[in-house]
Amino acid sequence: MIWEMAVTVLATLARVYVDDLDVALPTFVELTGEQPRLRFTYRGLDLASVGGYLLLAGSEEALAPYRGTHATAIVESIDRILSIIEQHGGEILDGPNEVPTGRNLTVQHPGGATIEYVQFHAAARSTLA
Repeated sequence: MIWEMAVTVLATLARVYVDDLDVALPTFVELTGEQPRLRFTYRGLDLASVGGYLLLAGSEEALAPYRGTHATAIVESIDRILSIIEQHGGEILDGPNEVPTGRNLTVQHPGGATIEYVQFHAAARSTLA
């Protein structure tokens, strides 16, 4: 199969659901040897990225809508992701939305994988370096 235009995935983050971000972060800082690159709140959740992880903390009720999402991929273009999903028959579960880091979209792919895609704005993108 020949691909028309490759989508550049800048980073993929494993999602880790935790009860308390402040309690969880020190372990992940020590495991990765890195400090959190991003930390913010969104829809009742506290989030932080450290190393290859995206930690999401909140009440069971706040976390419930997100637990089925397997990973977060930082991409060049949400619009390109929308095109690919339409072409391959995936389902848009949420978005596109404006989020603290840019724009996001949650997709269920054919075969069942659920992935959040995020196109970072300039300030958030600088944290990838």
